[in-house]
Amino acid sequence: MKSDRSTATIHRDQSRWVRISWPFLATVALLLALGNASLNIMAGLRGFVSAESLSSKAQKTAVGHLEEYAQTRREDSYQRYLDEISVPAGLRDARIELEKPDPDFDVARVGFRKARNHPDDIENMITLFRLFRNVGFMDLTVAIWTNVDTQIAELDAAARALHAAVVTGKARDHDLQALLIRVRAFDQQLTPWEEAFSATLEEESRQISNLLMLTNTSVAIALVLIVVLRTRGLIREGRLFENQLRTSEERFEYIVSASNDGIWDWSLGSANLYLSPRLEDLLGYETGSMRETVASFLLRIHPIDRKTTATHLRHHLVHGEAFDLEFRIRMQGGTFRWYRTRGRAVLGPEGKPERMAGSLTDITERKQAEAQIFAEKERAQVTLTSIADAVITVDMSGLVEFINPVAERLTGWEYAEARGQTLSTVFSVLDEGTGTAIPDPVARALRERRIVKSEGNLVLRPRNDAKIAIDYSVAPIRNRPGEIVGAVLVFHDMSRERQYAARLVHLASHDPLTGLLNRREFERRLGATLADNHREPFDHAVLYLDLDQFKVVNDTCGHAAGDELLRQVTGLLRPLLREGDTLARLGGDEFGVLLEHCPTEPAIRIAETLRSAVANYHFVWKERLCNSSVSVGLVHIGDGPQTLAGVLSAADAACYMAKDKGRNRVQVYSPNSNEVTTRHDEMEWVNRIQRALGENRFCLYAQPVCPTRGDRSTRPYVELLLRLRDEQNQLILPNEFIPAAERYNLMPDIDRWVITTAFAILAQSSHAREEDRVRDTIAINLSGASIGDSDFLNFVREQFTRFGISHSSICFEITETTAVTSLSRATDFIVALQAQGCSFALDDFGVGVSSFTYLKHLPVDFVKIDGSFVADMLQNPVNHAMVEAINSIGHILGKKTIAESVESLDILDALGRIGVDYAQGYAVARPEIFGQLRRERTIARRTAAAA
Repeated sequence: MKSDRSTATIHRDQSRWVRISWPFLATVALLLALGNASLNIMAGLRGFVSAESLSSKAQKTAVGHLEEYAQTRREDSYQRYLDEISVPAGLRDARIELEKPDPDFDVARVGFRKARNHPDDIENMITLFRLFRNVGFMDLTVAIWTNVDTQIAELDAAARALHAAVVTGKARDHDLQALLIRVRAFDQQLTPWEEAFSATLEEESRQISNLLMLTNTSVAIALVLIVVLRTRGLIREGRLFENQLRTSEERFEYIVSASNDGIWDWSLGSANLYLSPRLEDLLGYETGSMRETVASFLLRIHPIDRKTTATHLRHHLVHGEAFDLEFRIRMQGGTFRWYRTRGRAVLGPEGKPERMAGSLTDITERKQAEAQIFAEKERAQVTLTSIADAVITVDMSGLVEFINPVAERLTGWEYAEARGQTLSTVFSVLDEGTGTAIPDPVARALRERRIVKSEGNLVLRPRNDAKIAIDYSVAPIRNRPGEIVGAVLVFHDMSRERQYAARLVHLASHDPLTGLLNRREFERRLGATLADNHREPFDHAVLYLDLDQFKVVNDTCGHAAGDELLRQVTGLLRPLLREGDTLARLGGDEFGVLLEHCPTEPAIRIAETLRSAVANYHFVWKERLCNSSVSVGLVHIGDGPQTLAGVLSAADAACYMAKDKGRNRVQVYSPNSNEVTTRHDEMEWVNRIQRALGENRFCLYAQPVCPTRGDRSTRPYVELLLRLRDEQNQLILPNEFIPAAERYNLMPDIDRWVITTAFAILAQSSHAREEDRVRDTIAINLSGASIGDSDFLNFVREQFTRFGISHSSICFEITETTAVTSLSRATDFIVALQAQGCSFALDDFGVGVSSFTYLKHLPVDFVKIDGSFVADMLQNPVNHAMVEAINSIGHILGKKTIAESVESLDILDALGRIGVDYAQGYAVARPEIFGQLRRERTIARRTAAAA
């Protein structure tokens, strides 16, 4: 250890010696370099002077040899000329090469050697030429040199011409004399130039000598000054060091006080701990008020963090491990905040820690943010764990990263086992119809970079269980920059929904109240029978049964009694029919029977049997006896119409004839019967309806639709109900005249009257005072005949334009029978007006020709559950289940549900528990005249405002 310390001392002393002596050493070296450079430059000048002298002498000698050659014509004389003239030529070659931007110094050296320069002078001559070529005096020298070279070239040209004349023998004496005269002229011309060249070199030598002397003197003076200044600097260095040290200490104090982090310093030989003003401020203390030791400061640390902090401190002092900790410290007021401290120990000469310093940063906000992020992550985890859907997340390689408990239950894989598995291993899905595996949906979603949803009926093949019907959706997961980093697969058990769908498929062809076939299925079977009859005629018959006085049972005993009567009549009729006969409920209290391969006489006997069974049955409801009977219309297909509409119309007419004859009888349809003719000619209701339209005796009532829960003062709309005042000003309910209007195609006229009248009232309201305006959305019922009318849509649009009514204030109600019968027209009608802001409701859903498959494609906003299910849902579990099913399917399809015929608060509460959105009926609000209802609301608003 001591040896290392002495070595370090030696190194420091050597460093100081070098730092002090280097200016003097540098001065000597620079003077030596300048002297050497001066000698080289002077040697170069001497070389050029010598070169000029040699070149001049050689040129003179060459001319003498040339005259000798002209007299003697001996080739050795001419050869001596060439030897001498090569001296100035070599000097010329060297100059030309050195003036090039990128000269070849070997070529220049060869030229100088041809000019008979001493080899030791050549390098200095090249250096001098390159350094001073563009200096004034050197530039003049080169210019004279260039001119001399030009004249020597001309002299040489004349000499060569002389030689050529001698060699060829063609020259005469006077020709040779002329050439010699030219040579002598060139020689005389060269003399002054050579003298100028020599003088210029001498002047150049003197100038360079003066310049070198001046340079050396200046450099020497400068170096002396540098040495003097450096010596003075060394003298000041001691004083400056003390000032710099003092300034450094002051700067350190300023940095410590201005830093956002607190600074601490601990001298291990002392228990005292230095804390910067900023650190004191971080802990809530005034500057200089804290007097801390290491022990007392450790006591400020939260008890939970104290032991860990002390352990890390010891490890750092012993092993040098990183000291970077986060802990809580008690503030001035007693509260705790999070801080981060980082520090390190400084080792002394013995290699042991002597001092330790570090910083302290308040990280409370960061810790709170981390806690919030952790809580949000936990919340998301709990959400994924708690939701009813199964969730699986995968990475870009298709490996499972997460699986929630629902997915564990459905797939049979636990999270620990599934993590890292391929998706196809955990999530094996088959096509329910073909049993083949479907392609990986996650791979498709990642490839197409979009959400992928399941198509068709799919089943999941769990690990250790039976197949489960499912629906799924896959969406790519993106990070903040928008890059895809994986995918999330969400799927849910569709078994219950499939069961609902199966039940609804059954209900689509069956009447939910009686379990019989419904009108749609009856018409389908009858249509098939008629088609077969066209190909190969058979005896078939159709019975149309209508219970007599059924309305009396409903009015006296209630709808529940009427429903029970229908169920019991169904039980009477079924056993009396043959195997293969079709019994259906056509709607309300009407039944239809299709007797295939049944001639007229057996059909009459069967009809009489059915009539007699109903007539002899005594219906008792709550100890109240109700007599029942049925009117039957019979049509033999072979004797009557051959179309579906014709057969049903004929059976309906025959049934009405039976009723007109006193009820409780069988009426056989005959196209030649006067009674039938009379029946078809009777248009009393048609006349009455037409007169009522002409005399404006129809009127509008309004009944609000309200929420089943929450604030019932808010409602989606108010439904307009149609009434007719007869000649005696008595109200006639729609069920009395609407069937006739529908039968004789008067509904489009009635619907036009309703729309025009309702719009006129709304338009009048829009001009009223603010408090008198109608603000409710108004629901208007439309018939199937109107929907099927190609001009009706244009009529509705014209009324909106005519009265200036907002489309959003109108909701149209269409019965499910209308929608299913004219699905294409109904869809077109709905889409056209929805695009302008109107809303739509599907009315009387659940009876007749309903089909949930059609509902899926109808863009309606509301689904109204038929009152036949709602009225006795508390007593009838089947109806209760129907209400639940329709509500559930409606919500799945994104539609609001409305229950009709809500006649008690118990039913209203039950609907709220099921989740039905809205209710309509006497328990909610009774119908009022449309204008009267508006006036009552206006009075209520004014009363509330006055109060």
